[in-house]
Amino acid sequence: MGASAEQIARWRARNPRAFGRPPLERAAFWAAGLLFAAWLLWVFRLFDITPQRIWNGLSGLGTIVVLMIPPSPGELWLDILQGLAESVAMAFLGTFLAAVVAVPLGFLGARNMVLNGLARFSLRRLFDGFRGVDSLIWALAYVRAVGLGPLAGVLAIFTADVAVLAKLYAEAIENAEKKQVEGVTAAGGSRSLAIRFGVLPQVLPVMLAQALYFLESNTRSAAILGVVGAGGIGLQIAERIRVRHWDEVAFIIILMVLTVSLIDWISGRIRRRLIGGAEGRVR
Repeated sequence: MGASAEQIARWRARNPRAFGRPPLERAAFWAAGLLFAAWLLWVFRLFDITPQRIWNGLSGLGTIVVLMIPPSPGELWLDILQGLAESVAMAFLGTFLAAVVAVPLGFLGARNMVLNGLARFSLRRLFDGFRGVDSLIWALAYVRAVGLGPLAGVLAIFTADVAVLAKLYAEAIENAEKKQVEGVTAAGGSRSLAIRFGVLPQVLPVMLAQALYFLESNTRSAAILGVVGAGGIGLQIAERIRVRHWDEVAFIIILMVLTVSLIDWISGRIRRRLIGGAEGRVR
């Protein structure tokens, strides 16, 4: 027996997309598509993106790649190694300081630690403000403030990362299990002891894992900071690009890739051990 008109109408009301999108929704969809296409055309026109410019750029890039082969350390290879060591040291020191300072800030920004909503909200917005400024901008400011050299790079990495890590740490603290805290409190422990033995054992491995991830990222960022005068391997790259020693630039890039890969491998093993151990303790 076929369905009645009333049943079909009710079914169609419950399943509006069964017969296609409603006319108003289709019109809005096409309008959004046309607006996006118009925006793309405007961007291409604003940036003067043409097939001829793209082809010329690829041709120039091909010439540079040919000049990079074979890579060569050049005569000042000791300066290259020193610059690479400076970049790694900048990344490590900046990340370490940011991670240490971010721990108390993370507790202050966690909802389950600070009950004053206004204070917590203000601190979170401060985190957002610092996170909105890239480390390269901080590097330019610190080069002006403290002068050229790795100190500006360390301060730039620290300032750019401390707010991001504090936000991540606050979220980890908010997601911590309450049972451990309640157990310490039920045994007569104070609030500080509840944080020490109920919260920290849960979130500390996560905090360390996040800090290690930032160390990997900052090792790459340290090379860029050197270009603006913050020391490290970036300065060596900028000097060789200026004099068109592309074979030495290729050698530096290979060293950077190997260094980042080694740090990534080491920190990956440490993160897996930390997180695995934390999961075992929770179980």
